[in-house]
Amino acid sequence: MLRHHRLAAAMTAVALALAPVSGAWAQAKRAAPPAAALTVAATPESVGFDSQRLAKLDAYMAKVVADGRVAGMTTFLARHGKVVSYKTYGKKSLATGEPMTKDTIFRIYSMTKPITGVAMMILFEEGKWRLDDPVTKYVPEFKNLKVVSKVDGNGKMTLEDMRRPPTMREVMSHTAGFGYGLQDDHPVDKLYREKGVLGAAGLQEMINRTAEIPLMYQPGAGWYYSSAVDIQGYIVEKLSGQSLGQFMQQRIFAPLKMHDTAFFVPPAKASRLAAVYMGNRETGRIEEAKRIFDNDMPTYLTPPAMESGGGGLVGTTMDYARFAQMIANKGQLDGVRILSPASVEMMGTNMIPKDVLVSSNGTTASRFNEAVGFGLDFMVVNDPRVAGSLEGKGSMSWGGAAGTWFWVDPTNDLIFVGMIQRLGGTGGDDLGSAARTLTYQALIHPEK
Repeated sequence: MLRHHRLAAAMTAVALALAPVSGAWAQAKRAAPPAAALTVAATPESVGFDSQRLAKLDAYMAKVVADGRVAGMTTFLARHGKVVSYKTYGKKSLATGEPMTKDTIFRIYSMTKPITGVAMMILFEEGKWRLDDPVTKYVPEFKNLKVVSKVDGNGKMTLEDMRRPPTMREVMSHTAGFGYGLQDDHPVDKLYREKGVLGAAGLQEMINRTAEIPLMYQPGAGWYYSSAVDIQGYIVEKLSGQSLGQFMQQRIFAPLKMHDTAFFVPPAKASRLAAVYMGNRETGRIEEAKRIFDNDMPTYLTPPAMESGGGGLVGTTMDYARFAQMIANKGQLDGVRILSPASVEMMGTNMIPKDVLVSSNGTTASRFNEAVGFGLDFMVVNDPRVAGSLEGKGSMSWGGAAGTWFWVDPTNDLIFVGMIQRLGGTGGDDLGSAARTLTYQALIHPEK
C-alpha cells in the first residue's frame, strides 16, 4: 500500500560518508563567526581554497550528469560561513526538460534522521529525558520485548528475555537491537516487512507493531541500521505534546528559515519537486522510478499517514545547508540558537561500545571500526586518515536513499551538501566519497 511504500522508501538510507568524534569540536582550529549567515565568499582563495583545483569538483559532477548517471544535481560548499560553491547541473525532470534550479525540492529520505536527532536534543536540554534512561520510561509498550538468541539454518528464531531495556543512548545510536525491514537476510527484518512497521497509519501504530517483534540482539551488544529514529519521532511527539511536523516547524525549520522543508510538498510548490529515478539493469540507463517495494511511488504532494522521523522529509539544498551550518556553528545560525555547543559536541561523539565489532551498518555501504563510529543520529569519524578520507577529525554526516549526502567538518569549519534523486545507488563511484576527495584536495590553506 502507498503509505508502506512511502515510509519504507523513506527509511532506506545509503550511508554515504564518514563523520565525527569526541573532542573534535573542542579542538576545531577556527570556529565560525557568531552570526555566520552563509554569505558569499569574496573568492575561494579567501577561505583557503585553490580555484583551479576546486574546478575538478565541478568537472566531476558535471560529468556524472553528462554520462546519464543522474538527471540533475546540486552541490553546496561553504567554509567559515562563506559560500564557496553553489552549483546546479542537469535537469530537474527528464520528461519535461526543466533545468535543475537552486530552489528545487528533493526527497531527503534518511537525511531526515539528523534533524530528528536535533529535535530530541532540544527536549534533552529541557530536561525531559536522559541519555541512559531506559526507553521503556517513554515507550512502555517495549517492556516485554524478546531478544533473538539464535537463528537456525531454516531461519527459525530462538528467543530469550531482555537482560535490560535499551537505553535512549542506544536508541539514538542504532545499538538498541531494533530491525528495519529493508532487507530479508534476517528473520527480524522479515517480520518488520510482514507486519508493515514502516507502513503504519501513525506513530502509535508503528510503536505497537514494533512491540510485537523481537530485538535482533541484546541491547548494546551490536549495531544495526534500524527504525530507531522513527521511535525517536514518536518520543518527540509524546514529550512535546505536538506532532513531529509541528515540533520541527516551530523549533527548527522556522527559526533556521528552512522555508521549504516539511513532510510533504504543498500545491503551490509542487512544480519544484524533482523527479526521482532509478537505474535500469538491462539498458544501463536511468528511468523514472514508478514502483518501490512492490508499491507505487508516492507523490509527496499530500500529508503522509505517518510523519517519518527516519526518512520522511523533503527540502531544498539551501534549507539543508542552513541546518548543516547551524551544526557547524555549534548550535546556532544568524543569532538564533537551537542547541548548546555541548549538545552538538555530544551528537558528534562516538557512542558505539569499544567491544562491539560491527561489520555492517545495515545498508552494506560502510563499516565501522576504530576510525569510524556513530554518534547520536550522525555517523562520526574518529581518525579520518586511517579511514581513508581527507576530511577533518570529527566530521558528522549521513546520506539518503535517493543519493543525497552531506557532511559537517568542525576541524576545518566546512559544510557540504549534495542533492540528487536516484534510488538504488548512483551508477558508479559513491558521490559522497568523491566529493570529499575533490573538496579537500582543493583546500590547500586550511589555516585560513
